[in-house]
Amino acid sequence: MTDDVREIRDSKVLAAMSHPLRRRLLELLHLDGPATASMLAAKTDQAVGNVSHHMKVLAAAKLVEVAPELARDQRERWWRRSAKTLRWAAASFPGDPIAEAAEVLVLDHQVAIARDWIAQRETYPEDWQGGPFSIDTWVRLSREEMDELNERIFLLISEFENRTEPGDGVERRPVFFAARASLGQP
Repeated sequence: MTDDVREIRDSKVLAAMSHPLRRRLLELLHLDGPATASMLAAKTDQAVGNVSHHMKVLAAAKLVEVAPELARDQRERWWRRSAKTLRWAAASFPGDPIAEAAEVLVLDHQVAIARDWIAQRETYPEDWQGGPFSIDTWVRLSREEMDELNERIFLLISEFENRTEPGDGVERRPVFFAARASLGQP
């Protein structure tokens, strides 16, 4: 997996990555690294054929690629993400119904993860239960300041996302982070 950022500007690629199962497959490859369709099927409770189909859609959109060096024989196909970070903005798709639908799907996904955490938090060790956080506030920003805030948050998250995990024996778990700026009236 490379450490690069892929800016999504093609609505067909956006549609490919917005499908709920394909998004989950991309997340698994991001968190766990390369995998076969069989491995991904086991993690998603899907049929191998269904996962294979969706991996081919992701490959056609150049969101994943085959990792032939990991295969033990000619029948085995390993997949990896072609870019570690995928980034897009609705402004790149003015009036495009695919982008509008993708934005709603992303928001639904973010809310579902937060709701799942709330429902499951008591199953986590006590020291982890108080870790997740929520921040929301209203600030007055110019358009340029909003872009600056977006970039600064992106750079901060990238520091954690791209670091090499220290071999210090401290437990680290996958943590979902989402940030969103929306215009509105308080």
